[in-house]
Amino acid sequence: MNLDNLDILAFGAHADDVEIGMGGTIAKFASIGKKIGICDLTRAELSSNGTVEIRKEESLKAADILGVSVRETLNLPDRGLYYNQEYIKKIAEMIRKYKPVLVFAPYMEDRHPDHGHCARLVEEAVFSAGIRKYETGGDFAPHKVKSLHFYMINGFHKPDFLIDISSFMDKKAEGLESYQSQFVKKPGSFDTPLVNGYIETVAAREGLFGKQAGVEYAEGFKVNKPLMINMDIFGGEL
Repeated sequence: MNLDNLDILAFGAHADDVEIGMGGTIAKFASIGKKIGICDLTRAELSSNGTVEIRKEESLKAADILGVSVRETLNLPDRGLYYNQEYIKKIAEMIRKYKPVLVFAPYMEDRHPDHGHCARLVEEAVFSAGIRKYETGGDFAPHKVKSLHFYMINGFHKPDFLIDISSFMDKKAEGLESYQSQFVKKPGSFDTPLVNGYIETVAAREGLFGKQAGVEYAEGFKVNKPLMINMDIFGGEL
C-alpha cells in the first residue's frame, strides 16, 4: 500500500489517546478504504500501569482492529511535551512524510496537560509544514493539510461537529479493550481513572453526543476555523 498520501493523520500524546477520542471515526473511514495513520508523540514511559513494550504491543493490536494503515512513535518525552522548536520540526516532518488531507489532535482543554501540549505542538507543526522555507532536517517537500480538527479525550465539551459512529461503536470498544494494561484493573495495578469503568464512560459520552444528532452514537470534534458545508438542506448540492 502506498502510504505517501494519507487521508487522515491523527496525533496523540500517548498510545490510546486517538482511540479514545476518535476510534469510531477511524474505523468508519477505514471501512470505506481511506488511508489513516496514527502518530503517538511519546512512548508513555511514565505510564502508571504497563510498560513501554506492553503499550507498544497494545497500540499495534488496536491499530489493526481499527484498520489503521500506519502507526509511528516520535519518542518525545512523556510529561515533557512543552513548546519546543525541535518537537515542532519532528511533527512537521511527519506531516510532510505522509501528506495527509486532514490532521487530528487532542482538544486543548483536558485534565491531562500532555494532551493540551500535544494539541498546541501539532497546530504549530501543521502551519510550519506548509511553509516552503521552513527546514525540518528531512528530505520531504512542504505540505499544506486541508484542515486540522480536535478530538476529545477526557472532556465533555460542546462539539463543533459530530460524526455518526453508530455502526462502529463496537469496533471502537474493541480497539480500546486492546489496552488491557490501561483499562483493566489487575492485581498490583495502580489505581487510576482509567481502570474504573473508563471505556463505559467513553461509550456513554458518545451516546449523549449521538442523542444530540438523533443517532445512537457519535464522536464530537472541535475546529480552529469555520467549516464550509457544501450541501443544500433540501437535498441537492450547491
